[in-house]
Formats: sequence, C-alpha cells, structure tokens
Amino acid sequence: MSMNDPLANGVSAILNREARMKQDVLLKPISKMLLRVLEILKDNLYLGEATVTKDAKGDYATVALLGKINKCNVIRPRYAVQCVDIERFEKRYLPAKDFGVLIISTHQGIMTHHEAKKKGIGGRLIAYCY
Repeated sequence: MSMNDPLANGVSAILNREARMKQDVLLKPISKMLLRVLEILKDNLYLGEATVTKDAKGDYATVALLGKINKCNVIRPRYAVQCVDIERFEKRYLPAKDFGVLIISTHQGIMTHHEAKKKGIGGRLIAYCY
C-alpha cells in the first residue's frame, strides 16, 4: 500500500472495515479529495456521517459505515474521459447500468458520473463504488 495516496489508503480502509462488518472507520491521513469522495459516497447513501478532527499530528476523519458497499476502489491510471466516453467506463467498472457510481474530477469539481453526464462535461476518473 502506497503511503503517498491518502485516497487509495482511505478507500481500502473503508472496504476492509465494511468486510468485517464494523460500525466505523478511522482515516488518517486525509486530503481534500478524500473528504469530497466521502461526501459523494454519503450523498449516494453508501456511507454515514463523517467527522473531521483537527490534531497536532495531522487531521483525521471518523466515518460511520452503513454496510452497503460491495466494492469500492480507486482507478489507476486516472483516465481522462470525455462526456461521450463515460458510458464505456461505466460498463468497465460498474456491474450494471444505473448501479453504483463513478467519481470523476472535472473542472467544475469532483462529482459522480451521473452529474457529469447531465452537465455534459468530462474529466478524470478517480474512483468507483457499488
């Protein structure tokens, strides 16, 4: 596991704790991107509330788990996608149409593939969850 990628560390910690049917997970270190991904997963009802705690040694987040994640992972390399190509990656990473979310970093911020298709913009694939 790479210590240089807080997003990959956080997502794998969430998946591991979910597999063990735990109630929450402690994520450290955290980044702005990880916090935005957690927010998106919460909005899509995959995760519960996340609380960020400021610490002298570095900030950390405690996230409530709901037991609804089957698979969650970061996408490497971070493919650049245009709006018309999103569906191709949807078929590659998600098990069925309209099941799960791809998380995309766009020039308008980090959002799900549904929002990006609605706005007609592309970006870089960051992660997926279902």
